[in-house]
Amino acid sequence: MAAPTRVFAFRDARWAPDPVLAPSAAVRSPQPVPLVIDNGSFQTRAGWGCLDPAVPAEPLLRFRSLAARSRGARGGAGAETQVGNDLGSPEPLRWLLRSPFDRNVPVQLELQELLLDHVFQRLGVSSQGCVDHPIVLTEAVCNPLYSRQMMSELLFECYQVPKVSYGVDSLYSFYHNRRQKWPCSGLVISSGYQCTHILPVLEGRLDAKNCKRINLGGCQAAVYLQRLLQLKYPGHFAAITLSRMEEILHEHSYIAEDYIEELQKWRCPEYYENNVHKMQLPFSNKLLGSTLTSEEKQEKRQQQLRRLQELNARRREEKLQLDQERLDRLLYVQELLEDGQMDQFHKALVELNMDSAEELQSYISKLSVSVEQTKQKILQSEVNIEVDVVDSKPETPDLDPLGSEQSLEDMESINEFEPLFAEEQPEVEKPVAAVQPVFNLAEYHQLFLGTERIRAPEIVFQPSLIGEDQAGIAETMQYVLERYSKEQQAVLVQNVFLTGGNMMYPGLKARVQKELLEMRPFQSSFQVHLASSPVLDAWYGARDWAVEYMNREEGWITKKDYEEKGGEYLKEHCASNVYVPIRLPKQAPRAAEVAAPSRTLASGTGEQG
Repeated sequence: MAAPTRVFAFRDARWAPDPVLAPSAAVRSPQPVPLVIDNGSFQTRAGWGCLDPAVPAEPLLRFRSLAARSRGARGGAGAETQVGNDLGSPEPLRWLLRSPFDRNVPVQLELQELLLDHVFQRLGVSSQGCVDHPIVLTEAVCNPLYSRQMMSELLFECYQVPKVSYGVDSLYSFYHNRRQKWPCSGLVISSGYQCTHILPVLEGRLDAKNCKRINLGGCQAAVYLQRLLQLKYPGHFAAITLSRMEEILHEHSYIAEDYIEELQKWRCPEYYENNVHKMQLPFSNKLLGSTLTSEEKQEKRQQQLRRLQELNARRREEKLQLDQERLDRLLYVQELLEDGQMDQFHKALVELNMDSAEELQSYISKLSVSVEQTKQKILQSEVNIEVDVVDSKPETPDLDPLGSEQSLEDMESINEFEPLFAEEQPEVEKPVAAVQPVFNLAEYHQLFLGTERIRAPEIVFQPSLIGEDQAGIAETMQYVLERYSKEQQAVLVQNVFLTGGNMMYPGLKARVQKELLEMRPFQSSFQVHLASSPVLDAWYGARDWAVEYMNREEGWITKKDYEEKGGEYLKEHCASNVYVPIRLPKQAPRAAEVAAPSRTLASGTGEQG
């Protein structure tokens, strides 16, 4: 017997704004403790690197690395910039969202400054003048020197930090999950929002020459899934948003151990019925026909009428205020004429765009009549709101004429709602079942996830699915291993480490084990480990490093180092990139040019002698 198919509703969770936290006294005494920031292209995480029990050993801030500048209200304040969780939801502002990252490298330093300001403000760190805490910051693998130079310039010149340390997020995660004495070796596979990296680590240090990057991650999987479902359900094109696709990837997708074999399973109707996930889109029940009685419809109509009366009353009050201000202005100009102040009178007429005193008097008369009429309408509406009208369509002709005038005006405003509140005659009232539609509206608004559950995450193993001319994880991993001797390969595969938010799919570890089994020699051993928390272990590893090296000089770049050696300078440590300084070309040609004039001068002196 087939298991009942479950229907899942989209959570569409809104982001709660981050509170402003009061820093604990332990983060400043006896000396300022390091501030640890995992600067990811998907999410920024920040917290304190402190061993004191009063300070939480977890990131206190977690927000999307996005910013949006909203347009100012009409006649109000100027544009407002919102960062991270303050956005509430990304979909209404999707076209306004900006990120400081190009792939996984920060390049827009103005936006990066907004993210750092948000971190310092919400953690209670005063960034006015200087930030006196050391900073531990993550960066991309083989980060371009120009990007590090701009980041160092921002931290040292703008925030006046005492010292900073840069490290690779996946290496921090590897450092946090080490299962043996450090230094150790292994093959780190890190997949994030924009990129996937294969990082060989030998004796605790990154072998940067053999690192490889695949330009695919969770972002590309979400876009691919969105295109698949929009082609499958063109009627729900606008409802298939990137945020909902990310939710499907996080909660309903998995990696097939054998992709072709899994597709064959989905061809079986019974397997499809047992494993399909139905995602319920929000919808309205208005098309299902009303189940309200005549009395309930009449009550709804009366409520709508009262709301319209209140709305019209507010509009009249606003109009009365504006007209009264204009009338007072015109009367003031008229008093200037009566007092004989002709120069000021003519200037005021020019400002009002009028030609003569007769035109001024005509405007005053019209405005006076308008103000009086508006006051009468306001009095009439107050009377009508206090009266509890039983029937919105009075049949008796001897009602108060003021009330009748207001009712007619409000009834004109409610005409568009007539189809929703049309009265039904008792003799023609039909049972509710007779107006039910012939199809299930809820099922019409459902997305059936079958093979899409495995097709979207499969792109990291088969980039050709989306037309990318790149190698997948398996081919890249084999290419990296082949660059080492057999002994070194055996050491690396004994600790294949998976980390990153895009490595959390069910079945991914088994898929990597299957790929390794196919590429490794017969009866050779290997071990694959998944990070204890693939998303947060980078921050935990950076915190571990900050606590251990807090009082050492190793790995820290000071303001003096920045001024002497440049912004691209990097002090290496166990989880850092390899520093490759900029090599300036030798100026030998210039030295030859200097020597040539001297020889010419010497020869000229000899000829004179």
